Amino acid sequence: MSDLRILFMGTPEFAVATLDALIKATYNIVGVITAPDRPAGRGRKLRQSAVKEYALQQNLNILQPTNLKDTQFLETLKELNADLQIVVAFRMLPKVVWAMPKYGTFNLHASLLPDYRGAAPINWAIINGEKTTGVTTFFINEKIDTGAIILQKEVEIPDYFNVGDLHDILMETGSNLVVKTVDLIDNNNMQIKEQELKEGKSAPKLNKENCKINWNDTLHNVYNHIRGLDPYPAAWSTLINKEDHIEVKIYAAKKTEEINKFEPGTIISNKKELKVAVQNGFINILEIKLAGKRKMDIKSLLNGFAIYENAKMV
Repeated sequence: MSDLRILFMGTPEFAVATLDALIKATYNIVGVITAPDRPAGRGRKLRQSAVKEYALQQNLNILQPTNLKDTQFLETLKELNADLQIVVAFRMLPKVVWAMPKYGTFNLHASLLPDYRGAAPINWAIINGEKTTGVTTFFINEKIDTGAIILQKEVEIPDYFNVGDLHDILMETGSNLVVKTVDLIDNNNMQIKEQELKEGKSAPKLNKENCKINWNDTLHNVYNHIRGLDPYPAAWSTLINKEDHIEVKIYAAKKTEEINKFEPGTIISNKKELKVAVQNGFINILEIKLAGKRKMDIKSLLNGFAIYENAKMV
């Protein structure tokens, strides 16, 4: 077991795999920092983060600060006397925190930096139709996702992957890369590479506006947009069905290349399928969720929901 004292910071499931890999590699985790419990669901009951749930199972020391500059919190950090801090899917840290350990603080980012700096790199890699992406470990500095690179690992993106598929592959690949990074630091065998501070492809936070489907776009772009948001947060559109304007979320879909003369957004359906016309083809919707309803496969929807003539997506 290494003498290296590690403080781990993370919140969602993506971070759990890395924390688990570090524990299995017998590294000494002196503390885990994660988000405060938050109300969720209809009952608004407090929900623990995925990292907290795992840390409790492992009997790890857990901190859940609301303010990372709080004096008492900073004193607790100093008392933990960490040699190294590791960040995976956490929030932005103040310098007083990331500069505290003698070996600094490094982050795992789900892209091949400098491309896809930002909040949603996994989604945007698929939305933009990339064939490859990857994971990067780098030292945190004053600017977001710009610090010196330690290690990178490339990952292929098959055309049928959705963001959930890619998330799981990068989660596993990233956890292994973090362990390799810690090994290098622990053995004083690390070679870092300064990032080019060029404007690469960006990965801005997802919002309602950039999740809306543009049916006037090309077949490949619409398909990539849908799979890049499946299963979360999901691409959406408005279904105009006679007098009704219904907001729908579209999950799984297939694409069919076919020259057609339909106006983009035109719906063609029968009892078994629903497809939407776009430039040079059709998007066949496989899973959909109408506002106020549960997610369902398209056959289940069409069994109990009438799609009228001249229905369209906008």
